[in-house]
Amino acid sequence: MDQDEKKLEPIFSVSEYIEYLNITLRKIGVAKITGEVTKLTIASSGHVYFSIKDKSGNGVLDCIIWKYNYSLCGVRLEEGKEVVLSGYPDIYPASGRFSFKADTVELKGEGALKKAYEELKNKLEKKGVFDLERKKKIPMFPERIGVITSRQGAVIHDFLNNIGKYGFKIQMIDSRVEGQEAIKDLLAAVRTFRKKNIDVLVVIRGGGSLESLQPFNNEALVKEILDFPVPVIAGIGHDKDAPLFTMAADASESTPTAVANLLNESWDQALLFLERYERDIIGRYEMILDDYKEIENKLKISFNNFKNALVSARTRLQVSLNKSLSGFKSLISAVSQRIEQAEKVVFFNNPERQLRLGYSIASCDGKIVRETKDVKVGKNIYIKVTDGEINSEVKNINKN
Repeated sequence: MDQDEKKLEPIFSVSEYIEYLNITLRKIGVAKITGEVTKLTIASSGHVYFSIKDKSGNGVLDCIIWKYNYSLCGVRLEEGKEVVLSGYPDIYPASGRFSFKADTVELKGEGALKKAYEELKNKLEKKGVFDLERKKKIPMFPERIGVITSRQGAVIHDFLNNIGKYGFKIQMIDSRVEGQEAIKDLLAAVRTFRKKNIDVLVVIRGGGSLESLQPFNNEALVKEILDFPVPVIAGIGHDKDAPLFTMAADASESTPTAVANLLNESWDQALLFLERYERDIIGRYEMILDDYKEIENKLKISFNNFKNALVSARTRLQVSLNKSLSGFKSLISAVSQRIEQAEKVVFFNNPERQLRLGYSIASCDGKIVRETKDVKVGKNIYIKVTDGEINSEVKNINKN
């Protein structure tokens, strides 16, 4: 190696080299390691120092998990427990000690998970976390929906395909929903929605084993939704034991489709209500039209009857008039004949005619003299003849 090549070789300080190693180790990425807990120490700061070892073999690894991450995991570490750690390797500069910094810790084995599940369930149950009186009622006609789930997979598509076309305003936050690593995502999403204007919060994922559903059996996540400002609906599939998150939620369904149907329910009922009233209004309108048609028909019949009655009355009147006119003509003819006869009688009995025939009319005191008793001696009588009147005095009365 020549002098120039030696000049190019980097020379690190101890701190620089440890930092370089840590950067290089970080590039390896997050790793998952399983082992049995030993040498457990919980510092006054809340940070947890421990080691894990192989159940069969000589491998031992010093580990640390910071207080915040430990509290999120919801797992109580004990010596002898088998766990699965997720994290990355790290060298501590002050001592040069190699350790594994765990971000998450979870119990290994169905039995251990089941035991931890039952212990936390009993604890929360005693605190009234699952009481029905605590649960908030799902609002009628929700519009603004907050959704927490993974964008990957069929869950979100099932939900969106079944949500009704009622103008829902859906806000979604993409989150991991499986494994202990999902807890931080879920907590951050819930806290984000706490500040948003929504009517209901929906958390959905597909079914899975007790191990895959561990994030939803986390005490911190359950507590986060207890005082959430709006109702929380859980749509988390499960086989036997319901996740504690589901039990604490204000409402729960087993599938995303069922959650969508729950949100649709009040809108569907309103639509049915409107359709029923629409049918009722149309039915009533048709009844009114039928009534009007019936009235119209009755009026037509009445008008036709009235018209026929008028025609009949007119005919009868014409017949009666004709009869009356005929009778009146006969009456007039008879009257005319009688008048004519009367005229003849009057003519023949007219005093003036009698006068012309040589007769005269005598009157006394304005009365016609018909008998001798109608006059007295000394009275004046007036004798009317055809061409005048004779005034004379009664001198003598001779009776036959």
